[in-house]
Amino acid sequence: MVVPFPAGGPTDIVGRIVAERMTGPLGQPVIIENVSGANGTIGVGRVARAAPDGYTICVGLWGTHVVNGAIYSLRYDLRTDFEPISLIVGNPVMIFGKNGIPAKDLKELIAWLKANPDKASQGTTTAGTHALGAFFQKETGTRFQFVPYRGTAPAIQELVTGQIDLVFDSAANMSQVQAGNIKAYATTNNTRLALSPDVPTVGEFGLSTLSFTSWYGLFAPKGTPKEVISRLNAAAADALDDATVRHRLTEINMELFPRDQWTPEALGTLVKAEIEKWWPIIKAANIKSE
Repeated sequence: MVVPFPAGGPTDIVGRIVAERMTGPLGQPVIIENVSGANGTIGVGRVARAAPDGYTICVGLWGTHVVNGAIYSLRYDLRTDFEPISLIVGNPVMIFGKNGIPAKDLKELIAWLKANPDKASQGTTTAGTHALGAFFQKETGTRFQFVPYRGTAPAIQELVTGQIDLVFDSAANMSQVQAGNIKAYATTNNTRLALSPDVPTVGEFGLSTLSFTSWYGLFAPKGTPKEVISRLNAAAADALDDATVRHRLTEINMELFPRDQWTPEALGTLVKAEIEKWWPIIKAANIKSE
């Protein structure tokens, strides 16, 4: 299972939780390989070129399987070069800030950014988080710099040490907020998260246009036989049905989808709809590869 980002980030954590449980139904270990770089395109590209035999799959997400297609000249086609296996979890996004920012809430953060144009910086971990930052700027009339990182873990670490000001990323990083190392200004989820009820939604600040939930799914190379996809899907469903796996995923603020969304068809439909929605937005924002 290729994870297209470094170890320690939310994509890696989700992949490892699911892979560990999939081992049983498949009757063999599922080995995680972290292949990071270029906003996930290197790892995803490796899976696109792999033999379609079911022995190489990847954890994909909104950034790698939607956003990257609007930014990069890829050597693979996100619409046709992968076989969807299963949607895994939703990944609510949080707007995190370093402790040194004087703003106490999102309204004050926007005012602070407006008062200090181009002085603040957002750590971007994927083309998707860059797109969210650019969309945030457009909707709030703010300006700040983008600083690219190879993964979430190093970006959050630099947020903790105050090297950057903002990170728009997974709610899985709430442990750093709970430890008092960084601030959480808002979630882009439509509702407050069960494990982080004190963090308001962007909609509560009148920014419902920023409401958004990312997601993770499993993909195989194009041409992987249907019976193999079926077996991999069954193993993924077994993992998602396991009480321990569900607890571990919700513990890191991931959202579980209803069972009828665990099918290859549901994931394929989602990717198509997300591409149709986001590609025009991203291209209009003129986001370039980092």
